[in-house]
Amino acid sequence: MRRMRPVVAAALALALAGCGFGPGEPEKGAAELHVTRDFGQRQLGQVGTRAEIRPADTVMRFLQAERRVTTRYGGNFVQSIDGLAGNKQAAHDWFVYVNGRESSAGAADVKLATSDVVQWDYHRWSATMHIPIIVGAFPEPFVHGFEGRRLPTRVECADPAGQACDDTLEALERQSIAAAAGPLGASVGENSIRVIVAPWGEAREIITGRVIEKGPRVSGVYARFGSDGGLDLLDGAGRVAREAAPGTGLVAATQLPGESVAWLVTGNDDAGVERAAQALDPAKLRNAFAVAVTPTGVVRLPLGGL
Repeated sequence: MRRMRPVVAAALALALAGCGFGPGEPEKGAAELHVTRDFGQRQLGQVGTRAEIRPADTVMRFLQAERRVTTRYGGNFVQSIDGLAGNKQAAHDWFVYVNGRESSAGAADVKLATSDVVQWDYHRWSATMHIPIIVGAFPEPFVHGFEGRRLPTRVECADPAGQACDDTLEALERQSIAAAAGPLGASVGENSIRVIVAPWGEAREIITGRVIEKGPRVSGVYARFGSDGGLDLLDGAGRVAREAAPGTGLVAATQLPGESVAWLVTGNDDAGVERAAQALDPAKLRNAFAVAVTPTGVVRLPLGGL
């Protein structure tokens, strides 16, 4: 069985058409624009691309070049895209994620970097206003990081010789992601990305893991493990929609203030962890906020989206 080992990092080379605008020499490397709704459940229109990135390009300019947009608060925040507008009474609005991380600044102030995956999603915010990290940009942020700065990746496995650990490393290697081994639960600070591969009984002992038990208001993840290890799948209002079957895995990500981004490849038992590891694939995760991997297939969370 293949053991943990670093792999050679390589940038993704994408030959995608597009055009840049603004002053300065263009930087090579395609960026992608995804517009979705209901926590990534539905894609709205085609994926936009920008083959050359100029210094003046921002996340807002990228959106405005591809879609009909109205703004608010001096042009920094989006009010509507293609006629779909934020609705305070219905607790729905637009949120933007760059390489899977929620932007805390106005989109007009966020620079567009080479190969960024930008996702604008229209969703309900009654359960939480803050979803720090989503998994739908995979293989980002592992390949290019955030704001043009790549971060080291460390895989922490409860069983370094187990199948789930091996499958996780192979999934990263297929995307040319460098991954190094590390002990489960060691602190690494905020300038890295952790991938925690463990059954929930062990993953929950990590501080980042325990926040999943507190629900989406704290973790931003619409799934919750109980003290007995059972996995509840939540709807868009944060309510329990159903209890997951034995053998269900969870692929989710979160970040606590001052801590590193943490991806959790976990489950309610060993079979669930293996299913979660096998779901580390761009086609299975594209635009998703988090996924449950049941014995019958991949389910995007929250259930129903609304």
